Amino acid sequence: MSAELILYNGHFHTLDKQHPIASAVAIEDGKFVAVGETEEVMRLRDSATKLVDLAGHTVIPGLNDSHMHLIRGGLNYNLELRWEGVPSLADALMMLKEQALRTPSPQWVRVVGGWTEFQFAEKRMPTLEEINAAAPDTPVFILHLYDRALLNRAALRAVGYTKDTPNPPGGEIQRDKHGNPTGMLVAKPNAMILYSTLAKGPTLPLEQQINSTRQFMRELNRLGVTSVIDAGGGFQNYPEDYQIVDQLAKENQLTVRIAYNLFTQRKGQELDDFQKWTDMVTPGQGDDYYRHNGAGEMLVFSAADFEDFLEPRPELAAGMEDELEKVVRHLVANRWPFRLHATYDESISRMLDVFEKVNRDIPFAGLHWMFDHAETISQRNIDRVSALGGGIAIQHRMAFQGEYFAERYGREAAKNTPPINRMLASGVPVGAGTDATRVASYNPWTALYWLVSGRTVGGMTLYDQAGVLPRETALELWTAGSAWFSNEQGKKGRIKVGQLADLAALSSDFFSVDEDSIKSIESVLTVVGGKIVYGASMFATFGPPSLPVLPDWSPVRTVPGHWKPVLQKQTSLPHQCAGACGVHAHAHDVARRSSVPVSSNTGFWGVLGCSCFAF
Repeated sequence: MSAELILYNGHFHTLDKQHPIASAVAIEDGKFVAVGETEEVMRLRDSATKLVDLAGHTVIPGLNDSHMHLIRGGLNYNLELRWEGVPSLADALMMLKEQALRTPSPQWVRVVGGWTEFQFAEKRMPTLEEINAAAPDTPVFILHLYDRALLNRAALRAVGYTKDTPNPPGGEIQRDKHGNPTGMLVAKPNAMILYSTLAKGPTLPLEQQINSTRQFMRELNRLGVTSVIDAGGGFQNYPEDYQIVDQLAKENQLTVRIAYNLFTQRKGQELDDFQKWTDMVTPGQGDDYYRHNGAGEMLVFSAADFEDFLEPRPELAAGMEDELEKVVRHLVANRWPFRLHATYDESISRMLDVFEKVNRDIPFAGLHWMFDHAETISQRNIDRVSALGGGIAIQHRMAFQGEYFAERYGREAAKNTPPINRMLASGVPVGAGTDATRVASYNPWTALYWLVSGRTVGGMTLYDQAGVLPRETALELWTAGSAWFSNEQGKKGRIKVGQLADLAALSSDFFSVDEDSIKSIESVLTVVGGKIVYGASMFATFGPPSLPVLPDWSPVRTVPGHWKPVLQKQTSLPHQCAGACGVHAHAHDVARRSSVPVSSNTGFWGVLGCSCFAF
């Protein structure tokens, strides 16, 4: 036997308990064929083998997001300005202003999820006045979690909201004392007003949607993500909105493996949707890169308890059980795995009543089903999930909303949101993910930071020591743990002979860096199925070149993804104005070393190349 690719001189954390550490791997036909010491693995080398010296980098199994909206997110990625990780509101508003100037009519500037005001140095939201000042003429839509959206005056004109526009069901258009819309949309009690308003914006043409999806996958590869379970989404119709990912799969252009669930779109006609779909596609249909994965996360609209912690817990409709039972009976009878969005324990109790009733008539009998989110699930209901053979997919939504949860329910209640260690102790399968892109960030390292530190992105401590995870456990939830949720346990998630050859070599060692540095980890070499899909730094020549971004005004051209400092070299400059400033010659050491935003070379006045305004 010979190998197509050998990676050696690395520090592999395999997550294989029999062989937890290795220095080299050999890959053939998309799978690991040898994992061990370099000398042993090199025996599979021949003249055609590609060799990559990893120069001591830490290597982990490819990350697998058990709950993301990649398909929908990919269609829109090139349209969206990212505020993920941006350190100050001043920076964010500057980015908004610059993008508004670049965006042609009738397109919008959209900031859609992945940020919270607690990440900003100012610890506050932008005001409508600031948004209108930054972009007076270009429509701007800014989504804040699932609780509100901010629209500037141009966006209000574009969507047609006026004094005479009534509040839609489940939402509020805030108004001034004269009854005119202010630009603030509030989700009460669900996010439909946010979804439906965003859907009014212009879309990209087909060619640019293809480019957008490929750009998003490359960004995920940059962060070490090799697999995603797509949880459908509002206004993501099947099969119409799947034509882009279908085409990329047929042309072998997917660089992230996708298992997709189908999400009902028609309130009151949910059973009709699933009856139609069970005649069109079967679970597992597809291949290791693109395959069907069952139903959800929306099964019936009456069972959706949205996680807006600024509002009281919603009470599900009295008729929820009957509607949910009809859909679940159909799915179990057709052996369709399913997942269901559930935030609150009170809702989960009622949902489990339905599942147990169906199970008595049509046994689940090993059928994979799961709850998504489950922030406040009780031990009793964890045990009920276990008895029915279910799993729980958890995400780092609390890293973005923990402050709101603690304010409403108290710091003590926040210590177990979600109670991951209790789930694991009960033997329930647990997979980790992000729920990106409209609430939390798609960055897995933000999620891993949250799991091991117990802190929000704003720095608030949510969990005590009993609530955080060891780093290896957290990583396992992001790899082998998530594989269960697409019925691929034992097939991927570990660097192990016979498993799919998905891995990421990291920019720094996840197992030893300080907790805050976890957020800055990236991949320098990402491999999917034995194919190098991303390379950076010393490995740049091994990976495919980056694609040009379409259209040329896209925010991705100037803000290619999650924020990171880009002018770090300037920190070693002499203490005088950087760049073209010829006004001041005095020292700026005090300004550069201060903790306020002016000290940042990439933020506030520093982004203009001159921090001397700190005096």
